[in-house]
Amino acid sequence: MKISTKGRYALRLLIDLAQHNDSGFITLKDIAARQNISKKYLEQIVPILTKSQMVQSNRGFQGGYKLSKSPDQICVYDVLVATEGNLSCVACLDSDINTCPRKEDCATLYIYEGLNQVIKTYLKGITLQDILSHEQSFDYII
Repeated sequence: MKISTKGRYALRLLIDLAQHNDSGFITLKDIAARQNISKKYLEQIVPILTKSQMVQSNRGFQGGYKLSKSPDQICVYDVLVATEGNLSCVACLDSDINTCPRKEDCATLYIYEGLNQVIKTYLKGITLQDILSHEQSFDYII
């Protein structure tokens, strides 16, 4: 499994919105400048996040984007599934039902099922709030 630029940038966009959650609607121009990401690329990502109900938009004066939920209700897994699709490590586990003709004789299937479960559990256990809190834990001077 490899996370694409789309997935990584979507996560950065959401973290930026979470960091500025009290500022109302944020323009893509501001996010693009802070995150050093092309505004055009963010324009491609935002509809995915809006459709997934992680982001809401507002048009016109004072328009922009903000989180639809609190940062502790958006997990990394949901962001990556929305932008990347299935996160399975092997093709036979891409759907809920494994249709591989070799599944009954596959000596390694349990390994891939276990890996998928570990990845899913790990990514579901990290929210945007966790990322913000982790980031803040480095705000000390030695």
